Amino acid sequence: MALRVLVCDDEELIRWSLREHLVAEGYLVEEARDGEECVEKVTASAPDAVLLDLNMPRLDGITALRRLREADVNVPVLVITAHGAVESAVEATRLGAVAYLSKPFDLREVSLQLERAIAQHRLSQEVRHLRDRQREGYGKLIGQSPSIVHVFDVLSRLEDVDAPTVLVQGESGTGKDLVAQTIHSQGPRADAPFMEVDCASLPEQLIESTLFGHEKGAFTDARTTKRGLFEVARGGTIFLDEIGEMAPGMQAKLLRALENRRFKRVGGLVDITLDASVVAATNRDLKKDVVAGRFREDLYFRLGVIIIDVPPLRDRPQDVPLLVDHFLRHFNRRMPRPVEGISEEALQAMQRYEWPGNVRELRNVIERILILERDATIIRRDHLPPEIRRRAGQAAVPGQAAPTFVLPEGGVNLEELELSLLMQALERTEGNQSRAARLLGISRYALRYRMEKHDLLPSRSNDQA
Repeated sequence: MALRVLVCDDEELIRWSLREHLVAEGYLVEEARDGEECVEKVTASAPDAVLLDLNMPRLDGITALRRLREADVNVPVLVITAHGAVESAVEATRLGAVAYLSKPFDLREVSLQLERAIAQHRLSQEVRHLRDRQREGYGKLIGQSPSIVHVFDVLSRLEDVDAPTVLVQGESGTGKDLVAQTIHSQGPRADAPFMEVDCASLPEQLIESTLFGHEKGAFTDARTTKRGLFEVARGGTIFLDEIGEMAPGMQAKLLRALENRRFKRVGGLVDITLDASVVAATNRDLKKDVVAGRFREDLYFRLGVIIIDVPPLRDRPQDVPLLVDHFLRHFNRRMPRPVEGISEEALQAMQRYEWPGNVRELRNVIERILILERDATIIRRDHLPPEIRRRAGQAAVPGQAAPTFVLPEGGVNLEELELSLLMQALERTEGNQSRAARLLGISRYALRYRMEKHDLLPSRSNDQA
């Protein structure tokens, strides 16, 4: 897609010269005759870059830049200045201009500066996007472990993509529904309906009617004509949860609809266009089901144009503290007396637990504790369910080898050792308390307690978590 550039200059000859040159370079060019028109056009539909003259009637370039900054418009602006107008160029740079060109300018220099500005802007946007994602997650998905970040990477590539089918695989409770919602909300169909169907809970005839609709009299209870979800979700997304439980006969009908992009209501004769993306999810190994004859191979390949594997929580124990913190903040809003945090011992027990119910189980554990332990100000190990306490004593955190420390013959000063480790962790993470806590294998609350004990807390908190 061609890049859009807005040329703002009160001199028609300069606008014409820049337009002719940039169009020949492959840009889409729009024009503005003064700063007022420039601000209106940029705020209405931000281009990829702006070439802005500083000396114009009605509204000069400096004022236009100031208004764009106040409107929080994030577009690279290259200013055009008269020869020797250094003060104006400096002021423009202070207001966010990324480069300036002095009149008379070389058109080749314009191309070079423009290309560089757009490339640098895109790179900074990608870096900011990556930092935001790594800080807490992606959309409603929480985590920083490599396996979940890989999921975020795939989702980021699907932004603004109208993918006809996506298959999401993962154990129950891993958040497959959140992945489906994210695909819908960040895509071009976000403003249309998102409809969910649980294929495991509906018999074959009912799921056919649910998806495709039915005509009056099509079966015994069909007293009226009813639209199916593929019609209701027109322009949007259908989420077929637990697709692996769908009966073979219904699999064939779904495949036919996906391939032809048309379907008929039950008992109907008229073809209806299928205008919806389909995201399917399963907790089964569909490849094995294909080999065993339980799932159609052609439907598997039709659904699996893009496959996203959501990892189980036991494979990403380093994400447990983030999830605990997230759910504490979520449920504390409903509680008359909020719980401040979780003890180091309790958090370590939760990290060692294998979580067969995955994120859903962790969520339920936090909610249950906050409801039943209303007098608690912090979650302790004895608040945890017996299976977590019992399992925690038997297993180490998966993927993390326990370090072995040999006690010197002369012994150690434990307080000095603790202080040294704290300072090393904080130095390595540039003072980021959440990351330092993860390096030390303790909670952020435990880290802050030890920092306070050793007088390491700054007078004003600069926690970057």
